[in-house]
Amino acid sequence: MSADVDSVRAQVVGVCRDLAQCGLVKGSGGNVSARVAGGIAITGTGVVLADARPEDVTVVDASGRVIAGTLVPSSELQLHLGAYDDEAVGAVVHTHASASVALSLVTDRLPCLHYQQLSLGGEVPVVPFAVFGSAELAASVTEALADKNAVILAHHGAVTTGADLASAVLNTELLEWAADIFLRARAVAPPRELSEEEQLAVVVAAASTGYGTTRTVDGS
Repeated sequence: MSADVDSVRAQVVGVCRDLAQCGLVKGSGGNVSARVAGGIAITGTGVVLADARPEDVTVVDASGRVIAGTLVPSSELQLHLGAYDDEAVGAVVHTHASASVALSLVTDRLPCLHYQQLSLGGEVPVVPFAVFGSAELAASVTEALADKNAVILAHHGAVTTGADLASAVLNTELLEWAADIFLRARAVAPPRELSEEEQLAVVVAAASTGYGTTRTVDGS
């Protein structure tokens, strides 16, 4: 196995442990993957993410065939493989984060309430419940991610994607934060959404100012 693949497996383990420490996953509930040459590196089924080790990460090719590792890959393998149909996706994070699960019990979408959600694609859909590991769940998640970086799974959890592991984790954290805001607001009154015009204004302002990127005082 190449050093690059070994490095990615170690990075996946680091993300698993960080997610557990932040309370975004519990026990073996969740999975993480990252693209490698010839396929993806994904957590093995039944792995307690807080205790994950590099050898707990299995490498599969694009068809899901195991090419490295001793553990059967996560039961959500097909869900992950579907997300990688988008060549821009370099990593996938699936959690059972509490706010996302709670939101899925009371609504079928997370409306765009804050402009930071635009980095997730704006409004985040809640896909209908389907049994974990099923082709039905994989298909609905893949479809939802076609123009989003995040999707919520009814009675289940959340999936986010990113160009790399760091951005996928950031999207997971952002989604959970937005879900929590929705739940807090909804406890008081129906939340007010950002209109399409307001969202467009933010996109224009961000593009013209370089919002979200570091810059030096001399403009470089």
